[in-house]
Amino acid sequence: MSPSASVGDLPATVVAKAVDAGATAWLENLPELVATLAAAWDLRLGVPFQDATEAYVVEATRSDGTPAVLKLLVPRPGAPAAGEITFLREAGGEACARLLAYDISLGVLLLERLGPALSDLGLPISRRLPILCDLAAAVWRPTSAALPTGATRAQRMSRYIRRKWTELGEPCGRAAVDQALAAGESRRRAHHPGRAVLVHGDIHQWNAMRAGAGFKLVDPDGYVAEPECDLGVLLREDPAEGDLRNRCTWLAGRTGTDPRAIWEWGLLDRVATGLTLTVAGLQPVAAQMLAAADEIASAGTGPFRT
Repeated sequence: MSPSASVGDLPATVVAKAVDAGATAWLENLPELVATLAAAWDLRLGVPFQDATEAYVVEATRSDGTPAVLKLLVPRPGAPAAGEITFLREAGGEACARLLAYDISLGVLLLERLGPALSDLGLPISRRLPILCDLAAAVWRPTSAALPTGATRAQRMSRYIRRKWTELGEPCGRAAVDQALAAGESRRRAHHPGRAVLVHGDIHQWNAMRAGAGFKLVDPDGYVAEPECDLGVLLREDPAEGDLRNRCTWLAGRTGTDPRAIWEWGLLDRVATGLTLTVAGLQPVAAQMLAAADEIASAGTGPFRT
C-alpha cells in the first residue's frame, strides 16, 4: 500500500482533533510527510490503525524485516510529541513500547509493534485494573527528564475545562465543573519534586497492548508528577462500572498511595476527558464520563470530596 493511499483512511476522530487544534495544514500535508518518512527510514507501510484518536498510526516494516508502527501526532499546544519521545526514552522499553526512531520537530515516532489491545480481550474490570495498575507502578521512577510537571498538567486541564465547557454548550453541570477545578487547584498546589516520578498520564485498556505473556503501554502523555496522577486516570475510566469510591480505595491500597489525591485527579480528569471525547464525537463514553461527574457532584459530602 502506498503512503498516500493509506492516509486516505485517516480516522474521523483524528480529523476532528486536528481541526479542533487548528492543524488543518497538517492534514493537508500528511500524505507528503508520510511518503517522505517512508523513504527516509526505508519503511514498507501497511494498514492504518482505525482506533487511533490523537495521531495518524500505520503498520510499518523496516528494511531488516522488523515489524514496527509509524506514528505522526496531531500538532497541539504543549509539544505532545516531545513529551512522548522523552518519556519513551526514559522508560527504555520497560512496561512501554520501545522507541526505534523519532523526529521531534515533525512529531513522528517509529515504535515496536505490539499485539492486540487489552480492550480487545473482553476482560472484566476486576481483571483489567490489576494489570493496568501494575503497569503504572512499573513505570514510576525518579527522573530528571525535561517533562511537564503534575502542576502543569493540572493547570492545562483546568484551562481546557473552562474554555471547552462553554464552547460545547455546558454538557455537564456547573457543580461538576467547579468541583473539577477545585480538585485541579488542589493538585497544582500539592506538587512537590520530592514525590514526583515519571508517569504515563493516560493509562487505560486501549493503551495497553499485548507483549509476549504480558502487556506494554503505548501513547504516553509523559509527566513528572505524583504517582496518583496515573491512578486518577484509572478512576476516570469505566465511569459506569461499580462504586468509584471503592475503586479509589482499592487503587490506593494496591499502590500505597493517597486516596484523596487519586480522587482529586479523577475528578479533574473525568471532566476534562469527557469534554475532549465530546469534541471527538466519541459517544456514549463522553456522555457517561460527564454524567458520572454530575452524579458525584450532586452526591454531597463524601470521604474523598474536595
